Amino acid sequence: MKKYLFILSTVLLMAMILPPKKKITIWMCGDSTMSIKETGAYPETGWGMPYVYFWDTAAVRIVNKAKNGRSTRTFISEGIWQSVIENVQEGDYVFIEFGHNDESKEKKDRYTTIDEFKTNLSRFVNESREKKGIPVLYTPVSRRKFDNVGQALETHIEYSAAVLQLADSLKVPLVDMDTKTRTLYQHFGDSTSRLLFLQLQPGDHPNYPNGKEDNTHYSELGARLVAQIALKEFITLFPEMKENLVKSTKNIKR
Repeated sequence: MKKYLFILSTVLLMAMILPPKKKITIWMCGDSTMSIKETGAYPETGWGMPYVYFWDTAAVRIVNKAKNGRSTRTFISEGIWQSVIENVQEGDYVFIEFGHNDESKEKKDRYTTIDEFKTNLSRFVNESREKKGIPVLYTPVSRRKFDNVGQALETHIEYSAAVLQLADSLKVPLVDMDTKTRTLYQHFGDSTSRLLFLQLQPGDHPNYPNGKEDNTHYSELGARLVAQIALKEFITLFPEMKENLVKSTKNIKR
């Protein structure tokens, strides 16, 4: 009995002496395809919204800093990146997914050239590493676009290629969301893949009384499936993070 009491007291003492395990923060940096939506935009859903529910909140904190309409340039100029990097701690993950707005030549307030795009992404990567964070580059999720024979088409050719090149040159972990999401749309097909996007007929929802035809932003279903893709790819890159998933997702196939 004394032996067990000694062991118990030792365990309790060690628990008091040892600091609690540091919670890991995942910082999500990106645009409207990832961002948290306001109630008035529902059922539009960024894939970063369901992503938070995969994780054990005692071990992982998700901070979604993605914002609608932001490019790498405006993410910096508006101070959003600064609000991220000044709070990144050692061992945190920094997700970086841009491209939709960077490539919008008609929108001069946000457009960046390929060279500017790569320079800005390099800054995000290098500054994350300086803080001993772990940057992860994501190609932009694909828009929904099919040709006349039902083949899902690439919609970010130059900007996705730039992310791939940069990930290779800087040796940054990469998730190719462009290719993965395009494969998802192909699986559903031209017609059925509409369910993944903000596609509404007039009268379907009070937030969109005139309907909505959007091939960029996700519905709840689309966001959840894209978040599952992002999770699977992240766990493949960092298998040690699997232990921090909530119980219902620990058996996810890799």
